[in-house]
Amino acid sequence: MKQILIDTNIYTHAMKGDPDTIFILQRAREIGISAVSIGELLSGFKGGNQESRNRAELEEFLDSPRVQIYGIDEDTAEFYADILNRLRKKGKPIPTNDIWIASVAMQHGLKVFSKDQHFKYVSGLILIPPAPLC
Repeated sequence: MKQILIDTNIYTHAMKGDPDTIFILQRAREIGISAVSIGELLSGFKGGNQESRNRAELEEFLDSPRVQIYGIDEDTAEFYADILNRLRKKGKPIPTNDIWIASVAMQHGLKVFSKDQHFKYVSGLILIPPAPLC
C-alpha cells in the first residue's frame, strides 16, 4: 500500500489506539489528510475540554514526514461537482465534507481509508478494505 487518504474518523481511531487502524496506517508509505478533515478535527477539539493537548497531538502527526496535507483547489471542485451530481442521480446522498474528501482522493489518485460505509456509493473511488483481525 503506497499512498492513502484518511478520513477524519481514521485519525480519531488511530489516536485511540485502535489496532486494526494502526495496522493499516503502519503499512502506508504516505498518509494523506485533507484540509477538510483537519477542519473537522479542529472543530471537534474546540468543542472538547482538551483542545491544547489535541492540537499538539495533531501537529505532531502532521509534522511526520509520511503525512501529506491535501488542500482544495479548482480541480478538486470539478471532482466535487461530478461526484455530487452522480450521487444525486443515484439517490445516495452522503455528507458534504465526505464528498470533498472523496474529491481530493480522486483528484490525486489516492485510496480512501474510512470507517464510514457511505463512501462505497462514490463511483470510481478506491477504498482500503478493513484490516485482517490482528
